[in-house]
Amino acid sequence: MQIADSMSLLGEETAFEVLAKAKALEAQGIDMIHMEIGEPDFDTPEFIKDAAKKALDDGYTHYTPSKGLPEVREVFADYIMETRRVPVTRSEVVITPGAKPIIFFGLIATINPGDEVIYPDPGFPIYKSVIEFLGAKAVPLPLREECAFRFRHEDLWRLANERTKMIIINSPENPTGGVLTEHDLVVISEVAKEYDCWVMADEVYSTILYDGLKHQSIIALPGMQERTILVEGHSKTYAMTGWRLGYGVMQEGLASHITRLMNNSCSCTAAFAQIAGRAAYEGPTDCLDEMRSEFEARRDLIVAGLNSIDNVTCLKPKGAFYVFPNFKEFGWTSKDIETYLLQKANVATLAGTSFGKFGEGYIRFSYACSQENIQRGIQRLDKALANLPKLPYRQPVYAD
Repeated sequence: MQIADSMSLLGEETAFEVLAKAKALEAQGIDMIHMEIGEPDFDTPEFIKDAAKKALDDGYTHYTPSKGLPEVREVFADYIMETRRVPVTRSEVVITPGAKPIIFFGLIATINPGDEVIYPDPGFPIYKSVIEFLGAKAVPLPLREECAFRFRHEDLWRLANERTKMIIINSPENPTGGVLTEHDLVVISEVAKEYDCWVMADEVYSTILYDGLKHQSIIALPGMQERTILVEGHSKTYAMTGWRLGYGVMQEGLASHITRLMNNSCSCTAAFAQIAGRAAYEGPTDCLDEMRSEFEARRDLIVAGLNSIDNVTCLKPKGAFYVFPNFKEFGWTSKDIETYLLQKANVATLAGTSFGKFGEGYIRFSYACSQENIQRGIQRLDKALANLPKLPYRQPVYAD
């Protein structure tokens, strides 16, 4: 049986491949420490689960409009108005099973074969995967360690041109934990206006910020709301990864096209999950503060631990729950380091190149795990890396 040629263009999230390898080692009785998956280890707050249970009892077990329940979209619109300080109506909100469909459908609805899309590298691998699947040109925007894993403004201006149809941004960022500044967002808005292109703003980590930082969204800048596709969801913020609940905010005309894509693919998002998502936004916020405080303590612990290891350096991220330490001094490829740590330290991590070519020389660690496991992981890393011979040459690392 033949498979469509286009399927060869569609990639995968490497995290799930490494998770499978780690699980296979665990099945052999090996004690693994999981730092590969970007999933909060907290349970979904009880008041959200209670709302879902009540929704099931109240009969929310049937189809909803493909766009989402109107009363839930109203609450989501209010949340965006409050947090991004822009006017939003429920007609501009589309609810989907997870945030990924907004990325997928948003690109399908706006990008033609041959168009160019600028995306962050290192960055969430689904961006490049979907761009290339659509026959467009994926143009990586380097995120540089010397810029706190932000981009150089001159790089964006150099890469943008008349064929650019979208710029994808992610802040706080996966895999680096980097956070864009207001000046960065202004530059992006200037480029988007100059070349009349869309901006897809992936803000699923918007509440996970440290050191007193407040989230800034490009949608709030002058002239940007009508050209921005805002990606949001509950998975990271409320530890609801398995609920599959996300949504997008965009101009009403585009929202109608995203709704048709929902209608043709998923029909709708689970009704009870939508009710749970509404409860999350209407309920107490102390759970968010508690999770953020714990993540910040874990961040400080893992950054200090990694920087204590010879030949490893690690910036302190400002958001999300990832660190992206530099392993270049060993001269090994990121993939080889990932394999070595999995097999010799029994610590599951992700090679920086899982997130693009500019991730070479780095390893992503998720600190969505306990402080105890972070400490155990650092001890194992220190011991294993002490026995890792340096290669006589450096593996090539992309600079431009």
